[in-house]
Order: sequence, then structure tokens, then C-alpha cells
Amino acid sequence: MADAKANGKNEAAKLAKIPAAANPLANEPSAIASNISYHVQYSPHFSPTKFEPEQAFFATAESVRDRLIQQWNETYHHFNKVDPKQTYYLSMEFLQGRTLTNAIGSLDIQNAYADALNNLGHVLEEIAEQEKDAALGNGGLGRLASCFLDSMATLNLPAWGYGLRYRYGLFKQKITKQGQEEVAEDWLEKFSPWEVVRHDVVFPVRFFGSVMVNPNGTRKWVGGEVVQAVAYDIPIPGYKTKNTISLRLWDAKASAEDFNLFQFNDGQYESAAQLHSRAQQICTVLYPGDSTEEGKLLRLKQQFFLCSASLQDMILRFKERKSGRQWSEFPSKVAVQLNDTHPTLAIPELMRLLMDEEGLGWDEAWDITTRTVAYTNHTVLPEALEKWSQAVMWKLLPRHMEIIEEIDKRFIAMVRSTRSDLESKIPSMCILDNNPKKPVVRMANLCVVSAHTVNGVAQLHSDILKADLFADYVSLWPNKLQNKTNGITPRRWLRFCNPELSKIITKWLKTDQWVTNLDLLVGLRQFADNTELQAEWESAKMASKKHLADYIWRVTGVTIDPNSLFDIQVKRIHEYKRQLLNILGAIYRYKKLKEMSPQERKKTTPRTIMIGGKAFATYTNAKRIVKLVNDVGEVVNTDPEVNSYLKVVFVPNYNVSVAELLIPGSELSQHISTAGMEASGTSNMKFSLNGCLIIGTLDGANVEIRQEIGEENFFLFGAVAEQVPKLRKEREDGLFKPDPRFEEAKQFIRSGAFGSYDYNPLLDSLEGNTGYGRGDYFLVGYDFPSYLEAQDRVDQAYKDRKKWLKMSILSTAGSGKFSSDRTIAQYAKEIWNITECRTA
Repeated sequence: MADAKANGKNEAAKLAKIPAAANPLANEPSAIASNISYHVQYSPHFSPTKFEPEQAFFATAESVRDRLIQQWNETYHHFNKVDPKQTYYLSMEFLQGRTLTNAIGSLDIQNAYADALNNLGHVLEEIAEQEKDAALGNGGLGRLASCFLDSMATLNLPAWGYGLRYRYGLFKQKITKQGQEEVAEDWLEKFSPWEVVRHDVVFPVRFFGSVMVNPNGTRKWVGGEVVQAVAYDIPIPGYKTKNTISLRLWDAKASAEDFNLFQFNDGQYESAAQLHSRAQQICTVLYPGDSTEEGKLLRLKQQFFLCSASLQDMILRFKERKSGRQWSEFPSKVAVQLNDTHPTLAIPELMRLLMDEEGLGWDEAWDITTRTVAYTNHTVLPEALEKWSQAVMWKLLPRHMEIIEEIDKRFIAMVRSTRSDLESKIPSMCILDNNPKKPVVRMANLCVVSAHTVNGVAQLHSDILKADLFADYVSLWPNKLQNKTNGITPRRWLRFCNPELSKIITKWLKTDQWVTNLDLLVGLRQFADNTELQAEWESAKMASKKHLADYIWRVTGVTIDPNSLFDIQVKRIHEYKRQLLNILGAIYRYKKLKEMSPQERKKTTPRTIMIGGKAFATYTNAKRIVKLVNDVGEVVNTDPEVNSYLKVVFVPNYNVSVAELLIPGSELSQHISTAGMEASGTSNMKFSLNGCLIIGTLDGANVEIRQEIGEENFFLFGAVAEQVPKLRKEREDGLFKPDPRFEEAKQFIRSGAFGSYDYNPLLDSLEGNTGYGRGDYFLVGYDFPSYLEAQDRVDQAYKDRKKWLKMSILSTAGSGKFSSDRTIAQYAKEIWNITECRTA
């Protein structure tokens, strides 16, 4: 405590010596330090006597924001002048991570900022640690959207992101003796220094009400409740370019006239502010529980709120740019990309705005909508393809249900008149499923019928969409479906999170151009056998492993050995991603180690298995898996016979910042979903890029990663997608013969070796031949033997250091294809038809 006080005084003394002067465009350390000092004094958020790391972070962030705002304004003045076609990317999630390191790296002023903070008595890394991750997303869908924004800015494309400003996001994960506990995320507890509220950008969004028919036959949505959507903008800088684009987040509020002062003064406090309370709920939590009708209505409100506010914003911008513009020009100026089905309501809302507010007829509005909107599909899992109750939709959005009914009616008529051979397919192709027991709106069908382009996110995934899920639509529109293999930004996922390895890559390639042209990494192949490069590579990897080991000790209290093989699986906890296969393999490994003599154990490959990710709050089996991993770790890590050879660690509260430590420190990463079930996966790309080897199935982007890095550098196991339906059928027919090792691992859990918790419901899901929650739908039992064999190959390969390092270098060298710059360039050219609009 005394040290902290002394440091605080020392920092305050250093601050006092730095003149407080506004230098928003400062490049030199002394001028940057003055600008930080200026923000401490003139943008105060804390008491004036303190200059501790937290205060230093906020003042530093605001000094960086000065520069970003200047570039931002220049970018948008330029866009307004040139008036290019622009892309608007609609997503319910943007998993941004921390901004400070990314921003100063993109602006190429990280060294100057490090020196400036030094002058002020602080260390950049410690200041960056003060920033909380923005809680605007959950998993790959949201992280992909953020990588895409980075690439759009870096490629100088005219584009915006649109999302919601969640107060608490998903949840913060705490691990207790009971397993996962969900608590509210506190990222906005103080404030976010990066966002700029736009008090002049406010749009009304209506819910409920009724449809009024005018005497001339036109229709108008009236009544109900109206909330206000207020824009908050976050700047997204491109890497070493002036272009800085915007992530626009909407927050919901009610107006003063919706507050009933009479009721409040009468003591009816809750009634007086009812609409204010309901407005506040809209952006409180990401993916609120939807087991009740209230929960369903709230989720639907969120989705419509995002779509309506964003489209009103686009339409206003379209009209303001040039007076007298024809509506037929709209698709040549606006491209709307729906990131999964969550923003599907953009389709009927654009139709409503064009017809009811702008006075267009159906045919013209439909032509504009279908030439404007494109849809990205992210899943083949039936439960993830959104279906909304027609009753809930009629209640909340009566005008939109009229429009959806009309779209469906016209689609069916078109199929009947042009493709009579598809008559029998209409029940599965149409948008409205009118099953009297549970009538629903099928959102994916609405997207495919209405969008000009539909894309999958990995070659295998797109092939499955064409051959299976959307096969009938493909026969109707052969050119509508495309593939756009996902990518990741090399800035955040190598250049900034792994500076040691980045320096080595730049040294050996003799250029840092790979940061924006990732294909240049292929140049490392010629040096893969070079002992000098291998020594440098191993040294960089060890430095990252030590950083990670320190972090694991800080957050879990578990000591891990940086000389052991670091084996990591981090992603959303879901049965199809098969964290259960991973932990069953770890359990089997532990049991075998226990049975060995001390001499035999010494011949094994020491391994640290790390698993991280959040289980959705109501997903019971996923939460059981989290509990099991922690229970296994509790036993293994305290077993003196074995814990030199095996550790099992659950990494709590996995997020972007945690990934930025885990991925550089990883050596083996598990991407082991049941073949045909993962649309793409992007964490596999991040691990490969950082020289980590993958053990995985032929699923999602694994297929393309294996092709790019070389089959011999990928530890493959498991059934392939074509086999899966047949294997499930054989299971149903009672033909599955479990491997004895699989039975042994399950029995070891049932023996109580990992505590008294009842894991039978979890293990039951792996047993039986069919039935809900049984029958091993995700084929853990079938793939278990080949998984163990692949792990044996890993153990052997790791012992040969030269071979392993060569494989690691070749993994990075083959990752060029997986840049989000490549993905976004393809979207821009082949879907959006937009071109570079570089700020001079």
C-alpha cells in the first residue's frame, strides 16, 4: 500500500512538470505528454489530485481520440464530396476488444506514446491493461464483424458498421465451486472514452400499434409505443492510412413528453416512467433469455430497433447527399449486408419505409430492396436458423407481417408459374410456416428470397448450403449463392498481439508489408529449415508462453510449466464444438499417467491443456461441461504423481484481450467440431497465423487451412461431413460399438474420481441410440479413437524440436489466405460493388 501511494505521488509529480497544452495531432513524445496532461486537467473525470493508471488510461485514450476524430472528420467530408456507393454492415454483435493498443498501432505512433507515458511516470503496457473490453459481442460472429471493419478502413472502403450499444453485453463469467456463474459485465460502469454521442442523429422507432388504411388504399403504421434511437459513434482507424470509418451503435431512450409528471407527483413512480423503463431494456443485455413471451418480444425489439434506426439513417444520408435524387439510384449508392439472420427485419422495414413513408409502389420498392440487401449465412445448425412466432410478430410488428405475407405470397406464385417442378418443395421453401400447432416466420428463407446475394463463410460450408440447406433456391437462382471464406485482421491478431514474432517475420522477409499483404508470409517457407530462424522462432514462442503462464497464475492460481506443450481450445461452449471430446481425452490421459511407473511418465510429453469459453446461461449441458473441466483440473493439478506431466486449466471469462495472450502462447490448438457443423471458425486462423499447430476435423475453414499450410502440418482425425448422416443412422439402428477407451473415460467420471457432482445427465447424452438429449448426436464416441491416435502423433512430433518448429513456421507461412483484407476485397468487388475512396 505504501509503495502504491509513493508511486501515485511520483506520477503526480511528473505530471506537474509537463505543461498542459492541447496538441491533438502531436507526434513527438513531449507534445503527446502535454496533450495527455491537457486532458487530465481539461477533460477531467476524476479528482484533480490523482494520476494513477486508471486516470492515465482515460486521459491517454482521449488524447488518441483527438487524432482519430480529426481523421474521421476528414474521411467523412471526403465521402460526402465524392458521394461513392457505401456499404452498411448490420450486425447484432461487434466483439471489438481493447482499442488503445490497436489505435496507436494503426496510427503508427505506439513508440511515441510509450515514451510519452514514460515521461509521465507510467508504462504503456500497464496503462493499456486498464481498458475494459467492450461487451458488444459473444463469439466468432461478432469478432468477424470487428475484423471486417478493420479491413474496410485499411482498404479505404466507404463503409459503416451498425450495431447496438449494450449496457451489459452478454455476461462476465465467474468460476465457482458450482461451475459457471454469470454476472453483469461492467464495461460502461464509468464510461467509454472512444464513443462520441451524436445528439443530432436521433430516429423514432415504433413497436406494437395497428395498420391504418388510407382512403387511397395506402397503409400507415400508427399507435403503439415509440422510442428514440440515439447514435453513438466509435472511430475505426485503418492501418497506416488516413481513412477512419465509423461503428455506429444505437441506444434507446424515451423523450421528456413520455414522462408523466402528474403520476410521478401522485407517487406512481414506476407508472410515470414506464416507457423510459421499457426503452432502457432494449439495449441492456445481448441475447436476453427468450424462454418467455416477454423475452421473445425483447429480442425481436432489439433486432427491429437496429434495423429501423440504421435504415432511417441510410435513407436520410441518401436524400441529403444530393437533392432531387431518384429512388431508383438507391441500390447504386447503398449496399446493406446482413450479418446472419438477426438483422432480417431490415428487408420488410426497407419495404415499409419506401412504400409508406416515401410513397413508392410495391414493385419499385421490391426492386430497390432486392438490389440493396445481401445476406451472410453463418450456420447449418437447425436450432440456430431463426424462426419467429407469427403471433409475436403480428403483435409487435403488424405492418411488417403484412409485408412478409405479401413477399411470401408473391414468391409462391412466382415458383408455381415458372417452376412447376418445384411445387412439392414450396412448403419448405416458403417464408411462412403455417403449421397450426406452431406457425412461424422462417428468417433465413426470407433472407434468401429477398437478398440479391447469399454467401457462406468457408468453402465446405458454402458447398453444404448449395447441396443441402438451400439446394432448392440454388436450382431457382443458380448464381445467388457465393462463398466468402472468412478472414482475420493481421494487425490485431499478429502484428499487435505478438510483437516478438512480428519482428522476426519482418526481419526474415526484409519488409513489414506483410501486415497489409499477408500473402507475403509465403516467403518464410524457404527458411523453414534454417536453424537460426528456428532458434529465434522458439525464443519468441517461449516469451509468449511465459507471458501466458504469468496470466494463468494471476487469474486461476494454477502454476503451469512453460516447457510443457501448451494445448488450447477457446471458443463458445457448445456440444457441437466438442469441448467434451477434449476433456474426455484429458481424463483418459490422466488415467493412463496414473497407471504408469515414474520411469514411464518421464518418457511422456508434458502437456498443459487450457479450455476457455462461455456457456449460454440457459444451456445446461454446456454449463456441465464447464463444471467438468474445472473439476478435472482441481484433481489433476493437485496430484503430485502426475502434475509435472499434465495440467488442466479452465481460463475464466474468455474475451478478445484474453485471446491476445492465449493465441501467441499456444503451440497446439483444438478445432474439433463434428464435421459439417462449424460454418467456418476464425480462431483456427488466428492460431495458425501465430505458428500454432491445429488438431482438428475436416470442418469449416479447417479444410482450407490444411490445404494452405500442408496436410503434413495438420493433425487430422474424425469422420468427414459426408459420413455424418450415415453414422447417425447407424447409431439410431443400434449398430454403434463403442471403443473400450471411450467407455473407460466415462466410467472414470462415474467412479467419482472428480468429485460428487452428478455427471450422469451429461454422459447420458453420449449414450443410447436415439432420443432427445441421447444418442451422441455430435459423434464424440465415434471420433474418440481417432482423436486419441492424433494426440499420440502430436506427442511424438513435439519431441522432435526441429520438426515441430519447421511445422510451426510453415503454419504461419501458409496463413496468407486468411486475412480479412482478402475477404473484404472479395465482398467489395463481388457483392457490394464498391471501390476504394481514399482520403488524401
